[in-house]
Amino acid sequence: VNVIIFGPPGAGKGTQAQNIAKKFNLYQISTGDLLRSEIKKKTEIGKEIESIISEGDFVTDDIVNKLLNKVITDSVYKNRIIFDGYPRNIPQAGNLETILKKNNQSISAVLFLKVSRDIIEKRIIGRITCEKCNKILNEFFNTKEEIENHECGKNHLKKRKDDNYKTITKRFDAYI
Repeated sequence: VNVIIFGPPGAGKGTQAQNIAKKFNLYQISTGDLLRSEIKKKTEIGKEIESIISEGDFVTDDIVNKLLNKVITDSVYKNRIIFDGYPRNIPQAGNLETILKKNNQSISAVLFLKVSRDIIEKRIIGRITCEKCNKILNEFFNTKEEIENHECGKNHLKKRKDDNYKTITKRFDAYI
């Protein structure tokens, strides 16, 4: 089973993908997580990605496709992927279809999340992510106790650099 989950930035794709992955024993593949991993490793491509993201822009399809190709062709993930926010456009969809066909895989379901702009802003501005387990919490939607008592420890919870109003506007407008 391979599933695509998509919607506007901040709609909750990551949160819902985590829930679905856990329930159905799938691997959540987030292009954002792949990109942030490259940044954290301080690779050459990671430095390029960091520069693009810090401006609130989308990383080129070329870069995203290369990173995703590594995952899709790994037999560990075969027919057990939930694509979180990918594909984002028609060329990426074509790339995904090509890679999956080459590896005798296909998409079983596509889920679209429809969320209002107000909720999206709260989800992004309040988002905090655990660096250890990648769990996403929110200062507006989770209780103070849930945040304080996170299983990995509160010190692992971080805000993303690009979670700000300027980036929200830029990405939402690009999505529309």
